[in-house]
Amino acid sequence: MKKTIYTTQYRVMLRVLRETRERAGLTQVDIALKLNVTQVFVSKCEGGQRRLDIIELLAWCAAMGATTTTFLTEVELAIAASHDDIHTSVD
Repeated sequence: MKKTIYTTQYRVMLRVLRETRERAGLTQVDIALKLNVTQVFVSKCEGGQRRLDIIELLAWCAAMGATTTTFLTEVELAIAASHDDIHTSVD
């Protein structure tokens, strides 16, 4: 099994993370301040250069004003849609 940080599913999760932050009207700097980290750290996480663990993800969701349940549901739907897109384009 390859490391999940290199999977399509992880990239989809990062896209949903960024979209959730943007919908909340927050910049990377805003999230960094809320999490007490640097903007560079936020950028590396969103860009897939730095892996987020579940505890960090909980903090990000809280900082964005999103429930973890809602966020994960959006991720699951986006992953399913990405699989549909792959299968549709092959057919």
